[in-house]
Amino acid sequence: MTVESTLARVEADLRAGRIPVARQRLRGLVTSYPADLTVRRRLAEVYRLYGERVEAGRWAYLDEDRDPAEIAAFEARHTDPLDRMAAIAWRGPEASASTVAARARLAGLRETASAHAGRPIRWGDERSHAEHTDQDDPAWILLCAGLALAVLVLVGFAVLGLVTFVGWWL
Repeated sequence: MTVESTLARVEADLRAGRIPVARQRLRGLVTSYPADLTVRRRLAEVYRLYGERVEAGRWAYLDEDRDPAEIAAFEARHTDPLDRMAAIAWRGPEASASTVAARARLAGLRETASAHAGRPIRWGDERSHAEHTDQDDPAWILLCAGLALAVLVLVGFAVLGLVTFVGWWL
């Protein structure tokens, strides 16, 4: 299915009040065509229908005419520039963006992420960062340790119960 035919289906979904279906179609298009700024802009518009400023800012991040309040909400939710890079789901070089504004925003975000990380960052590096962020969090480590301890206690009780049961039969 082409971008145009999918966008036509999105419009039909919106007219019929099937906003979640339209949003899902657009999310699929952004995944398949991350450099298509028209699709990103339309997805931002759909999120605006729900009043979801963070997501609207996320998908309008590369627009020439973007709402500063939405961008601020998006950046407040994703304070780490690497997380922001992962959230906007761009693939490929900045030069593949179709507008000067989008290329400048992509380059600015990458440069900010590089400065934040203390090393050069390329598009694609942010995905490995986003995948490991939770695992480096002390709360995540404590949760895993607590779960491991709970499993050990349960196994201990199971062994004790089994020993007791076998002792009754003998």
